Amino acid sequence: MRCKFKHLGILFMAGMLLVSAGCGSSGNNSKSVNSGQETGEGKDSPMTFSFFGADASPNWNHMQDDVGKEITAKTGVTLEAEYDVGSGGGQSKIALMAASGEYPDLIYAKGELGRLVDAGAVIDLTELIDKYAPNIKKVMSKDMNRMKYSKDDPAIYSIPTNIGVDQQTFDATSGFQVQLRVLKELGYPEIKTVQDFENVLEEYVAKHPTTDGQPTIPLTLNADDWKIMITVTNQAVNTTGAPGDGEYYVNPETYEAMLHYKRPEEREYFRWLNRMYNEGLLDKESFIQKDDQYKAKIASGRVLGLTSVEWEYQDAENALKAAGKDEYTYGHFPVTLKEEYKDHSMQAFGVDGYGISITTACEDPVRAIQFLDWLSSEEGQVLRNWGIAGKHYNLEDGKRVIPQDVLNQKVNDAENFSKQSGIGLYSVFGVRYGDGVKDSTGNYYTTNFPEQIIASYSNAEKEVLKAYKATTWKDLFPSENDLPVKEWGALYNMQVPTDGNYQVVYQKTQDIVRKRIPEAVLAKPADFDKVYDEFIAELNRVGAEKMESEYTELVKARVSLFTGKEIQ
Repeated sequence: MRCKFKHLGILFMAGMLLVSAGCGSSGNNSKSVNSGQETGEGKDSPMTFSFFGADASPNWNHMQDDVGKEITAKTGVTLEAEYDVGSGGGQSKIALMAASGEYPDLIYAKGELGRLVDAGAVIDLTELIDKYAPNIKKVMSKDMNRMKYSKDDPAIYSIPTNIGVDQQTFDATSGFQVQLRVLKELGYPEIKTVQDFENVLEEYVAKHPTTDGQPTIPLTLNADDWKIMITVTNQAVNTTGAPGDGEYYVNPETYEAMLHYKRPEEREYFRWLNRMYNEGLLDKESFIQKDDQYKAKIASGRVLGLTSVEWEYQDAENALKAAGKDEYTYGHFPVTLKEEYKDHSMQAFGVDGYGISITTACEDPVRAIQFLDWLSSEEGQVLRNWGIAGKHYNLEDGKRVIPQDVLNQKVNDAENFSKQSGIGLYSVFGVRYGDGVKDSTGNYYTTNFPEQIIASYSNAEKEVLKAYKATTWKDLFPSENDLPVKEWGALYNMQVPTDGNYQVVYQKTQDIVRKRIPEAVLAKPADFDKVYDEFIAELNRVGAEKMESEYTELVKARVSLFTGKEIQ
């Protein structure tokens, strides 16, 4: 059987709502399952589901990898997948879907879920999970409220697959990054503040103005589209002692939200970037280069420092590893504007992540949820994380162990390993336990646990970490035990109104941020405050204060939903 893209208009023929597809009306703008019409028979028979993922997946191999073949063998399901290209986050594609009414069977919509809910394009999964998804219920047992869309609309439109349940963080992949060769040559300097970071880059580039015949770049940024948040604007929050909550800062006492750029501390971070630019330590092309140009510079080995997160530049770092240039890869440091601030990278926010949805186009939602449920089972999770027993790992005295030759390929030839094995390509297709959780055999569900992380480090990393009296990069960061769990979860995936004025104002503020922050960083030092004052004034002129007030109420409602507290 084959579930194809289907035009929503067809589904309303003869005054019936998805009768032929086995779905019925939920009484609101979405669709829920009518159990009397459900299918799901022959759950292991061949079936193809179409899928769209809002993230790019350059290593997708059409399920011809080892893990993909095993998934099909176990479930009968083949995925006809399309992924967003580049760094668009699915916005353009999903907007076209909502306009045309044509949807895939399954969709990982990220921040565009609200658009699909408003279009009536995704079904309420509550009944399906209750009746056909014991593994999803088991994994999410204590976090069922966190799957609900909102306090006003408690339907489950997606199951969270972006972040693992009971996640423990064993390594740091954020902070500020410095090349290992730089750290070694300078005698492993202390790096706690932006001034420390600046001193290291300045000292090294003075000694080595070129790298392999090209100009050495002390620091470069990636401001291509939304990536400006990752390497530029988010760092203003991270370095000034606040938790990362997207474009907002939330007062933990009152839950009041405001655009984080309004915090006086953050102005000082951007002033530091301005100084770095005017002193020639910040790449002059930071605000005009494209994503691929940025990564090419990193892959060349001539970029000494970054202000990013590992997933954002990992392709470039993998190229360095593949070329045997481990000393050109990066260490991670919890850099803050002043020592009085504390980096919040390790702060826990509970189960809360983007997830996968079943659309109204799917002719067999029961079979679809059964597929997602199998991938959420212990067997499915181990397969997705570890691969095939005897090929990607061995059982030695009951313990899963990755052979050294496999580990070498996984670390040093990551792209080809991913394409061939499929490990890491199916994370969004089922709920999962996070790092540090053990299965029924006493083994970890994931391969990210201290012993395996350390085994994956290059000799260059181990040497640097030893010099800093650490075993992992996390050892350098403030512990999650010293940071309160965020009551509102991860606000980057809290759905906001897709109608009315909110989206209009939000887009205007984004346009202003992406124009004015580069202007402030690139200004003459004497003009910085004038540019920044105008930036804040312009945000308020387009209605930011009303938008912040709306967002505050959404935060309060979410805290109430998640905790059961009544928030005034």
